[in-house]
Amino acid sequence: MAGGTYQAELNRAGASATGAWSQAWFLVRQYPLGAIGALIMAVFVLAAIFADAITTQSPLATNPRVSLAGPGATYIMGADFMGRDVYARIVYGARISLAVGIGSTFLGCLFGVAIGLASGYLGGWFDLIVQRLMDIMQALPLLVLALVFSAAMGPSLQNTIIAIAIPLVPSVARVIRSNTLALRELAFVEAAQATGMSEWRLAIRHILPNTIAPLIVLATAQLGSTILTEASLSFLGLGVPEPHPSWGRMLSESAAEYMRRAPWLVIFPGLAISLAVFGTNLLGDALRDLLDPRQRG
Repeated sequence: MAGGTYQAELNRAGASATGAWSQAWFLVRQYPLGAIGALIMAVFVLAAIFADAITTQSPLATNPRVSLAGPGATYIMGADFMGRDVYARIVYGARISLAVGIGSTFLGCLFGVAIGLASGYLGGWFDLIVQRLMDIMQALPLLVLALVFSAAMGPSLQNTIIAIAIPLVPSVARVIRSNTLALRELAFVEAAQATGMSEWRLAIRHILPNTIAPLIVLATAQLGSTILTEASLSFLGLGVPEPHPSWGRMLSESAAEYMRRAPWLVIFPGLAISLAVFGTNLLGDALRDLLDPRQRG
């Protein structure tokens, strides 16, 4: 009896794994560009996690004897003007870019969801004041606002995350507010109100979960923008400071003086930034098509 139960559990587990692989393969065939974007981002995430295992050099160790050494067996992507391994700095720089991108996106979405949900559900004068503030913030581009906040707070990893997160709040708040305004008029919300459920419990338990799909799409799309903004801030000297290896700072140190003598100092960091932004955009487009019924139709 016990053997039959164990075999049945194995059969169910096998059927579940087969079904999961079938669904994954269907999504790959249906959204090949999204699969490419997910693969690119998976490579960066794995590189950031296992940076210690896939590099042989320290990203901070200097060796003047190999200054501006070209790509070769020892230095796969060459060495910079201080003799630091470019490959190691790019791999460890993935940690910085992903930490800033994910951290600022999460923080911006957290405050944006809270503001948008309250604005759309409460309405009235609160909604009017909040939306005018959002209009003022959205009047300036993301990079300009990030520059202002980063210059005010000073260069550091935590300040860079906050400086990029603040300009993300208005776009998230607008999306959540528009969904909240549509959901609050539906029958299931009126039914919940008829049962005597409190306003805040109704908003959090019934309205907020139905805004998750557009929020995922927006957050994925914004992740590429945050990575690019971090690189821009670091390029201008207002982002993540030394000794942290940052793709933008690598370009800033090499672009003007060493572009002709050592083009690999510009090519490889620029390629890393381009691939990261490209991968997140492809993944965001696929998630939009997958989660939005109107796009699927």
